[in-house]
Amino acid sequence: MEVQGKIKLIGETQTFGSNGFRKREVVVITEEQYPQTIMVEFVQDKTDLLNNFNVGQNVKISINLRGREWVNPQGETKYFNSIQGWRIENIQAGAPAAGMPPVPPADQFEPASDFSDDDHDDLPF
Repeated sequence: MEVQGKIKLIGETQTFGSNGFRKREVVVITEEQYPQTIMVEFVQDKTDLLNNFNVGQNVKISINLRGREWVNPQGETKYFNSIQGWRIENIQAGAPAAGMPPVPPADQFEPASDFSDDDHDDLPF
């Protein structure tokens, strides 16, 4: 899955526990009819991917949705979701979508002028 938008905030790398678990968050605002503010977390070695990005850049982030169940000390079950990034790419504003071939200029589609009625096609339909 992917999220596209403009970077609003890039957090500092946070380190947790004695095992050195690292997390860094980025907030993007999507550019659609109803813009969404979405926080994506990068963990462990992926935190370094954010070093080359700045607030205001348009990016595409490849994500995984993560969910987990937790039972608190009172025995109540809670559920948590997170959006975890694993790749981030800079995109140019107004650039064509990835995977779309470039469209040739309109003059490439002009009708042939050297066609004559004596030319017959051999198509069976």
